[in-house]
Amino acid sequence: MTGASMPSDVLENPGSQPFQWPSEGVTRAPYRLFSDPDIYAAEQSRIFRGPVWSFLCLEVEIPKPGDYRTTTVGETPVVVTRDREGAIHALVNRCAHKGALVCLKKKDNVASLTCVYHAWNYELDGRLKGVAFRNGIRGHGGMPADFKTEDHRLQPLKVESFCGMVFGTFADEIDSVETYLGEDMSTFLKRNLGRPLRILGTHSQIIHNNWKLYAENLRDSYHATLLHTFYTTFKVNRLDMDGGIILSDRKWHHISFARRAKMTEAEEYTTSNVHSANYDSALAGPGLLEAWDEFDDGITHSIQTVFPNLCVQFTLNSLAIRFFAPRGVDKTELFWIYLGYERDTPEQTDMRVMQSNLTGAAGLVSLEDGCINEFVQRGTRTSPLQASFMEMGGRQVASEKQSRATETAVRGFWHGYREIMGF
Repeated sequence: MTGASMPSDVLENPGSQPFQWPSEGVTRAPYRLFSDPDIYAAEQSRIFRGPVWSFLCLEVEIPKPGDYRTTTVGETPVVVTRDREGAIHALVNRCAHKGALVCLKKKDNVASLTCVYHAWNYELDGRLKGVAFRNGIRGHGGMPADFKTEDHRLQPLKVESFCGMVFGTFADEIDSVETYLGEDMSTFLKRNLGRPLRILGTHSQIIHNNWKLYAENLRDSYHATLLHTFYTTFKVNRLDMDGGIILSDRKWHHISFARRAKMTEAEEYTTSNVHSANYDSALAGPGLLEAWDEFDDGITHSIQTVFPNLCVQFTLNSLAIRFFAPRGVDKTELFWIYLGYERDTPEQTDMRVMQSNLTGAAGLVSLEDGCINEFVQRGTRTSPLQASFMEMGGRQVASEKQSRATETAVRGFWHGYREIMGF
């Protein structure tokens, strides 16, 4: 319930009460969702090990036979490999013997995968290849006579690549990645990623909030130019630019876009005393905001999300992938991969690298996101029976191609979340 519909003197302790969503539906998100360990555990099963495609890595991160890259799906450790024939596999990074991690490095190139604990050795596709001392010593010990290597392997995930991205799922039956995304989402990903990619840099950060708060944040176009001073002051991304929101057919993926060249300054930035509109600021290095027209649609800023944990951003000419992983009910790890294209000139690469300073853990635009969701985590954890209020732009869950002063994409996230969680 919101504060308006529930008296403030009600004891806010749900105890063992069953979870119940407020009657207002996706215009409310109960605060209990961000701090309840039982809900968090259910998400690991129903979402991350359920019927979704999770981003694992980029194909360019494992270009050669024998390359591997470790990651997680939710909290489940996963290793992505490229075998000697060039096929890509995703495997739970857990030895079939005692459950130890098999691959300990972030990335490496190996002939096979060996668990350091007891030297169980696996092919790059996860099949068990050999067991140390399988036959014991001098006729004593060893595995039973009926032990078969083919009965023990690293657990595989279903894998599919799309636009250079590798996705994995634990679901036995699921649509292709392109169908999962839908036509609008697939087309826009092809716009941004549909050509050979080059990694320009990576980094990660820990943010002290529930993973869903960051999922909300990425879909919240309403906050972007109110919180982020750099966006508004230097007219990189503002609500008074031409732009809108596109939701996927299933509502849980979205695209937010803006056109920098089309802007009619809104009085609200001054009359509402918006702190981000700091027009006295100036850049010592104005070259940071120089850009070239890369696409013929005029879009100079876009945020695209894929449920549950992926974002592709394009700001001016800075292209990046963000993906995030839950590390506990109140902790999330956020990863950034900055990209260019193989076709880029050295000058274009330099410009993309310079513009990468706009985002990231200490980015000129996004540094505020490193703390704002923690403020929500801290503000909500003692009030599990209350809920956020999300009616900006109305109560509908639909695309809005005329304005980004809306929370429709956030409502779309909760629409998908409720569906998959069974709430």
